[in-house]
Amino acid sequence: MAQTKFDKQVEENAESLVFGIGRVLAGRDLDGVKRTDATFWRSGTRVLPKVEGCVRRRSYKPGWQRLSFRLALGAGVWETGYLATQDLEATRRGVQELWDNREQALAALEPGGIGAASVLTVSTAAYMVLTRERRELMREWVGPLHDALHQPLGLAEQTDPRRYLHIPKNFSDDDAEIRIDLPTRLGFSRDVVADLITQKLALEGVTFSWHPEGRKPYVLVKKTRKPPAKALFKDPKMRELVAKAKESAPIIGIGSGGRIVSVDLDAESPHILVNASTGGGKSVTLRCIACQMLHRGSLVYVLDTKRISHPWASGLPGVTYCRDIADIHDALVALGMEGRRRVRVADELGIGADPDAIGPRLLILLEEVNATMKQLARYWEKTRESGDPKVSPAVDALNEILYMGRQVRLHVLLVAQSATARALGGPEVREQFATRILARYSMNAWRMLAPEIHPAPKSTKHHGRAQVVSGGTARETQVLFFTETEAREWASTGSAATGKKHAPVSVQPRPQPPAGSLADAWSNSAPAITPTADPAPATPYVGDFLADAWNLTPPAANPDGAASTTTATSPANQAPADNDDQAVGLREAHEHHLPDITIAALRYARANDPAFPAWADKRGAELLYRVSDLKKWARSRPRAATGTTDLD
Repeated sequence: MAQTKFDKQVEENAESLVFGIGRVLAGRDLDGVKRTDATFWRSGTRVLPKVEGCVRRRSYKPGWQRLSFRLALGAGVWETGYLATQDLEATRRGVQELWDNREQALAALEPGGIGAASVLTVSTAAYMVLTRERRELMREWVGPLHDALHQPLGLAEQTDPRRYLHIPKNFSDDDAEIRIDLPTRLGFSRDVVADLITQKLALEGVTFSWHPEGRKPYVLVKKTRKPPAKALFKDPKMRELVAKAKESAPIIGIGSGGRIVSVDLDAESPHILVNASTGGGKSVTLRCIACQMLHRGSLVYVLDTKRISHPWASGLPGVTYCRDIADIHDALVALGMEGRRRVRVADELGIGADPDAIGPRLLILLEEVNATMKQLARYWEKTRESGDPKVSPAVDALNEILYMGRQVRLHVLLVAQSATARALGGPEVREQFATRILARYSMNAWRMLAPEIHPAPKSTKHHGRAQVVSGGTARETQVLFFTETEAREWASTGSAATGKKHAPVSVQPRPQPPAGSLADAWSNSAPAITPTADPAPATPYVGDFLADAWNLTPPAANPDGAASTTTATSPANQAPADNDDQAVGLREAHEHHLPDITIAALRYARANDPAFPAWADKRGAELLYRVSDLKKWARSRPRAATGTTDLD
């Protein structure tokens, strides 16, 4: 039997009724359209894609709340209807009585009506006044921010901004905190979102803390308090803070909220990289750190091809100032060998050894690494001989020092205008600088040196202002300013003034050979580190590594590991050959005929001195020179002033 139209209508109505009851019990919209991501137990935060029209606030509520409201509403309607049917007759009689006595009823209701109207009016006015700031916030800030953010975040335009933009009324205050809920898929650009937030809310000096983990990702935006405009050492409070600073953690400056910014060279980062453009305060930053280290008894090597970056340090006790590239080359080679010695000593002393037993703390200030690295490479190309490595041993020594770590108490403060991987010797070398100080930086420099921090804080031209990046965070810092007089005075006091001595070593000047070339500057001025009269450690302090640096034979070690007291055979103890007509190489000439001139000085003179004799013969690829010609050149070469930079 065919189904009639009436039966179809009854069936459709029954089906609609069943679905309607199900939607009521599930807490969903009665029309069956799912508009938000709300579930039965969880409230919604965003509108689903392809939803059109206005989305009411009740669509964001969880299903159980909507079901509770519907059940309560239904129960109220049913109770009202039941009571209405029971009291219908009583109500009719009451209405009749009121109508019969309407004048008295109106007179009684008039004061009550006026009172109710007054209460309603006052309540409405109070509500409008109390919510005025919130409505202005929604109209002026939250709404426009939603219009800018919904598309980059992948949210529907109908999404209620109050569901994911939690912006307080005082969001521009220093201690305010803004929270923005993020979509779980995270398919957006953080830089774009951060730029839109700062632009639409007119924020400056804020930090973004991203929390993408979990079911509810979000980002916190906090306004940071600026560091002080100046941080001067002459301030008595600052001087007191510097005096109380830890020996291994010199103060770099003052951060936001007056907090001290420092880096512990033993616990956090053994090396520091300073990257800034011209006028960014690189030398001021190094002066701040170096004078504090000298005050605590450290030894400082200043490797300065500019020659005038740190005039305050010239001639100070504990400072070796190297200005010529030959000096810098030899200093780095010697420091690399000293680092290897310290590694052996630390290995033999074992865990829990006294740090002073390894040696005094050495601070290496390497100025303008971009230019210095190129000059070291060119210097080695001119002075190296056949069989020598192609890479400068000074560059290898620097890289080796950077890899040695904090245990050997050798710390590098490296300055660069552009700290590229090529300039430093590779990206792995740059990673040894766990602490990086950036000032007047470009966006390319920030992405290169601090890619883990984004968005990048805006660079400023404020004098002495820098970003200290360490441990994945950037701290805006006002660098502590020492005048040159203050730095020299502070470096000359403290441990140096009280006569603090390092037991394992003492520093004595080298013998003064005749000078005649730039390479001899290191021979004339650089100190030679020698063992003290104190009992020597199991490994000789420097006898084995400086022997190679100055072409001496290292002292032999006894079988039991103690250093031998036998004096190494030196060129000064060897009798030169009688035949001055023979042709010899530069190394042989140094060892047997010209002991007062270093091999580095001979190589440099061969490449740069036009009066250097021509080669007389060849032995394979090695050039040979007549001994008589070399001696004649040595006697007639110009003399340079001699001096010393003793480290007591």
